[in-house]
Amino acid sequence: MGEQESEDLNVSHSHNHSSHLTFGLRDVKTSLVFRLIISAVSITAALTVLGVVALWPNNERSEEIQQNADQIALTSELLKATVEEATETVCPYSITSEVETCRNVTVVLQDGPESGSLVILPQVNTSFDPTFPKLTAGDDIILGFDAPTNSYYYQDRDRMGSLWWLIVLFAATVICLARVRGLLALFAMGGTVLVLVKFVAPSVLDGNDPVLVCVVAAALIAYFSLYFTHGFNLMTTVALAGTLTALGLTLGISWAFFELAKFSGYSSEEAFVLPFLAESLDVRGLLLGGTIIAALGALDDVTITQTATVLELRNRNSELSASQLAVSGLRVGREHIASTVNTLLLAYAGSSIPLLLLFAVSEQSLTNVANSELIAIELVRTLCGSIGLVAALPVTTYLAAFLSSSRKALSQ
Repeated sequence: MGEQESEDLNVSHSHNHSSHLTFGLRDVKTSLVFRLIISAVSITAALTVLGVVALWPNNERSEEIQQNADQIALTSELLKATVEEATETVCPYSITSEVETCRNVTVVLQDGPESGSLVILPQVNTSFDPTFPKLTAGDDIILGFDAPTNSYYYQDRDRMGSLWWLIVLFAATVICLARVRGLLALFAMGGTVLVLVKFVAPSVLDGNDPVLVCVVAAALIAYFSLYFTHGFNLMTTVALAGTLTALGLTLGISWAFFELAKFSGYSSEEAFVLPFLAESLDVRGLLLGGTIIAALGALDDVTITQTATVLELRNRNSELSASQLAVSGLRVGREHIASTVNTLLLAYAGSSIPLLLLFAVSEQSLTNVANSELIAIELVRTLCGSIGLVAALPVTTYLAAFLSSSRKALSQ
């Protein structure tokens, strides 16, 4: 009896002083469900490591790709500069019968061997190039340098100052609200960026199958981000199992409907440029791989939330059975899924507002608009990703409920 009271006190103490859900391995190691989850997660981890090793970019084609990029003027030397003077005058020539305005800009170079010197940029006719901005003295801009002609040209505004302030604000907000968890999430985000930049892009350019590369990358990101952010515990392991299961389902459904829809892959300007860099690049496969990467972002959110919900319910009421925990968890999950699915649609639609405006004035029916490859690809991505999200809900909830059914299995 004394031992039982001591155990209850220990559980109560951990409830008061821990901010996340953990588990005792010895309490659930006899569970068949637990063994299956550990086996599946371990095997998938091994396959992921093998995939990363096998697909790691060797840069054998980097020189060839760089030469191709130079030939199509995709690369250029970029230098920072500050506007010294910007004026508008009537153009000394005219490409129309109307009076035209030309913009004259003088800048001070901040980078390169000629740093500190004044440079007069080529005069810009705003009728011919309406995208050229109206600059003022003191504006920070980026110039491109054309080596063959030894000349400079306007490339873009230098907006990294404002972007850095936004990044700091974002990081401070996350850390203030989530504290240590928020800091770990930021590191996990940085890891995700590194995987995409250092592994996915170079590996695909090396000629590896983009679908396989993206699947391996998605698994790697899932393992790293979930365990690094939420810790190595039962909640994370169950969420990871649900995430990987839903990713597999999303991959299968997306592959089937990409084949049925017979997408060419050439629905954007970037898709037409990529084959000039690497002739063997599978543009259609790149679209499918991108769908898997995009689905992962919402999946880990749903799986972690569902697992945490079930375990919290179990800790609040230890008398609940596995079926009762599952039913309660699913009730919460349905509300989450309903909002998440709409979030996916709005995320895709929000980035395509200019395109939607063009379709609005084209006087095409909604069916014809949806049938266009550019829109159809986003529809397939949204719907297949949503199916994966919906599937992740019961899988993760039932796994968490069965594992937490033991009285001693979980502690907070």
